[in-house]
Amino acid sequence: MFGIVRDYAKRCVFLAEALISWAEMIPSAFLALAMRLTIAPVFWFSGRTKVDGFALQQSVVYQFQNDFGLPFPHVMALMAALAEHILPVLLVLGLGTRFAALGLFVMTLVIQFVFPFGWWSHHGLWLAILLYLVARGGGAWSLDGLVARRMR
Repeated sequence: MFGIVRDYAKRCVFLAEALISWAEMIPSAFLALAMRLTIAPVFWFSGRTKVDGFALQQSVVYQFQNDFGLPFPHVMALMAALAEHILPVLLVLGLGTRFAALGLFVMTLVIQFVFPFGWWSHHGLWLAILLYLVARGGGAWSLDGLVARRMR
């Protein structure tokens, strides 16, 4: 008799622990998903302005050379365009989220030095979102989360 009660109690405790961990996971999973889906289009649409089909727009190379004064303007413009196309897709999928967010975080810091007037209007918000994603990852509702659950 006591064995049946003990087994039933163990199952109840297991179910309660599973429900609690699931309930604790939902807010952070939703927050991470919302942040990923909010910040990704910012960089994606910026990347779309740098290309014409599969080629860099010459005006972008000119801007990187003359307005920003960056060395190797063609290479820098190409790197920026590639990063702004690849990293947001990774964020939306939640694949390599920390890596993608870190790349966009560094890009935002560079943008901040080029356009220092943008801090209060948007760069500070971008950095806060990206820093959260670097620190916490993509959350449970991401491919990173799926891989982590499969690995356990």
